[in-house]
Amino acid sequence: MEDVTYTPIGVIRTPFPGSKGMPKGPDARDIAGTAEVFPRFAEGLADLEGLSHVVLIFHMHLSEGPLMKVVPWNEKSQRGVFSTRSPRRPNPIGITVVRLERIEGGRLHFTGADMADGTPLLDIKPCLPEDGPSRNLRTGTHAPAGMSKRRP
Repeated sequence: MEDVTYTPIGVIRTPFPGSKGMPKGPDARDIAGTAEVFPRFAEGLADLEGLSHVVLIFHMHLSEGPLMKVVPWNEKSQRGVFSTRSPRRPNPIGITVVRLERIEGGRLHFTGADMADGTPLLDIKPCLPEDGPSRNLRTGTHAPAGMSKRRP
């Protein structure tokens, strides 16, 4: 199989120079950030202003390389990397749903920043209700072996 390459469409700006002190999950809900879209891609931002939330897809450029077993930040035991949101992945691609606050030119202002400053932005997608289950979502965290925890 051939290698796959991506061209960043912009850069994400946040208050976090690195992973130290960076919030995770719900702790990032109120953290402000911006996504600066490069001029040649800015036309693609048309019609985003009607959305309350967008999905930012980015390259976790500070990842220290892949591990197949990791200990998630809120757990004590190892799990397979694909059952976590760890940056230590074969392809360090991150996704985060953020609340779109406003758009100024090629800059998206959002809340929900859980990525480092200078993170390469790969794509922006609308967050739509039909994109995921709203009930009976299993997270697998804090469950006995072989059992998945269900969220209401």
